[in-house]
Amino acid sequence: MTMEKKYDRMDEKMDGKAGAGTNAIKVLALVVCALAAGWGALEFYGMRNYKETVVLGPGVTEVQKLSRYEPSLAGTVNDCNIYILDSGKPGGTVLAIGGTHPEEPASNLSALVLVENARVESGRLIVVTRANTSGSQYSRNGEAYPSLYDIKTPWGKKTWRLGDRAGSPLDSWPDPEVYLHYPSRQMLAYMDIRNLNRCWPGRPNGLLVERTTYGLAQMIRAQKVDVAIDFHEAELEYPVENTIVAHEKAQEVATMASMVLTAQEFEVPIGMEFSPKALHGLSHREVGDHTPAMSLLFEVAEPMLDRIRGITDQKLLLEGKDEFVMEAGKHGLLYAPMDENGWHIDVRVGRHLSTFLQCIDTFSMMNPDRAVVVTDVPRYAEVKEKSVGAFFHDPSQAPAERVAFD
Repeated sequence: MTMEKKYDRMDEKMDGKAGAGTNAIKVLALVVCALAAGWGALEFYGMRNYKETVVLGPGVTEVQKLSRYEPSLAGTVNDCNIYILDSGKPGGTVLAIGGTHPEEPASNLSALVLVENARVESGRLIVVTRANTSGSQYSRNGEAYPSLYDIKTPWGKKTWRLGDRAGSPLDSWPDPEVYLHYPSRQMLAYMDIRNLNRCWPGRPNGLLVERTTYGLAQMIRAQKVDVAIDFHEAELEYPVENTIVAHEKAQEVATMASMVLTAQEFEVPIGMEFSPKALHGLSHREVGDHTPAMSLLFEVAEPMLDRIRGITDQKLLLEGKDEFVMEAGKHGLLYAPMDENGWHIDVRVGRHLSTFLQCIDTFSMMNPDRAVVVTDVPRYAEVKEKSVGAFFHDPSQAPAERVAFD
């Protein structure tokens, strides 16, 4: 055997070993990717199919579906529950909307506390807890949000979905290149066609979220709602923070409520801002313009939404503490105070509930013929003292007919 042939055979053996090694690495990489994809698929499937239990409180007299007001929503994910608490006595009607942006958990939780606890002594209260259910079954890409989160209660842990700001593209497709708001024809970002707070007053022949807001607007008209309130949270980098945004029809109510709350209840003041007439699609503008109701939107600080945050986990979601956001505050980059106490979920829900109750009381004082009297709802100090979990009830101990699913 010549030296040249000997080296050729050695090269072939080495190439064969190298090829086998490369193939093994490829197979291993494929297995790892398949496991990661399978794990992710199971998590997404679990989130999309998880049902949240709602124990109907003593004040709930009826549960309707949104498709009653917009039939095209029947069978869709956004055919949400509408909880009606009717005193049977004369008075006005107040609507509370939670879950407009599912990534803002205090919104959904505040609405749920109302459903599970409120009694109405005069007039009516209508509550929507998951206005954009589609968004609560989908997570924001690249943000590493937790799919689910737990809150301790006296009887154990209760679990909710978190979700994204907008509805899922699985339920609303395709997004336009530019979203043209109806009826203003204002041009907005393409994904805002899935953002419930950019689609008011909606339209019956639009995509899913446009039809959702249309159904809600139809319900407001049909139920003769006097005051419509939309619960929200905002990142501390956002200037519209710890405030009541009010349509001009609701400015007197918002002004009086902000003064009373700042003077008597909240360490961090709550302001009042006018709803901008030039920005369309938002509930505080379009509900007031296109229905008889006066419209209000509440904002409270949520550090989990800030771009400069650290790890986005359940701890941050619930405790509202983040060293990076706190550091930004030291440099004057925030529109809300941030210290080692953070913005706990109890603080955020408590602020929403007190603001809600104060706005109702103020409306009723100004309109005694349409007064709405709501009792058994905890205020800010009580939620902070007992924690929000204390106000949720064990579905396993409730009669089946008094449990609903969102």
